[in-house]
Amino acid sequence: MARTANRLSEEEIGLVRESSLLVGRTLAEVARRIAPGVSTGDLDRMAEEFIRDHGGIPGFKGLYGCPSTLLISINEEVVHGLPGKRTLQEGDVASVDCGVLMRGFYGDSAYTFEVGEVNPEAQALLRVTKECLALGIAQAVAKHRTGDIGFAVQQHAEAHGYGIVRELVGHGVGRKLHEAPEVPNYGRRGHGARLDEGMVIAIEPMVTMGRKEVSQLDDGWTVVTQDGKPSAHFEHTVAVREGKAEVLTTFSYIEDVLKERGMAVA
Repeated sequence: MARTANRLSEEEIGLVRESSLLVGRTLAEVARRIAPGVSTGDLDRMAEEFIRDHGGIPGFKGLYGCPSTLLISINEEVVHGLPGKRTLQEGDVASVDCGVLMRGFYGDSAYTFEVGEVNPEAQALLRVTKECLALGIAQAVAKHRTGDIGFAVQQHAEAHGYGIVRELVGHGVGRKLHEAPEVPNYGRRGHGARLDEGMVIAIEPMVTMGRKEVSQLDDGWTVVTQDGKPSAHFEHTVAVREGKAEVLTTFSYIEDVLKERGMAVA
């Protein structure tokens, strides 16, 4: 039997918002430092220190055995890339996924960064993936279904010739990082779990420049495109509302920093 999705009180949604905003501030610190030659391990250590200094706990570290605060996925890596000695290179695209646990509730968000000068094809992939996220969020309203979100994301991605990863999905967020319902990035209108006022979900399109098929590397974490083409990933934690979804995470901190640095914003 499928798990019943949690509906949170306004107080609980406020706690998710607090955690979510700390995620955004952490990713903004990543934006301050991300550049060619920077190691993914250094970004991870910085993020953990920043989260703990601001009263939070890294949401990923230790969960399911995850060894890191951030998951950093570069180029053909779709999600769950493990930080380490690898250094970022000019022209990379790097998806940085971050979670925070604070006062008993999680926040979860991801942003794909351009590293130095990125080719126009990769820039377009990032832009369209971010548009997919916005279109999915627009469907996260009471009485809709998860299939409405997936349909919106899938249609926009495929209209641009991109692939939509099937094996990985969005999810409910609350006292656990991953709760019901699953939120696929593909689907049919009017199908899937019903969305009710007060549900909190993470919507996270994972869009590939080529085919949709993916594989997992031997590290047991990193998921890559089978054709070796780049992927992008943007994620917001969202409260389902009547009429219009409420986005609890934010990209504004990140993009303010990128603009200050004269860097590209998808």
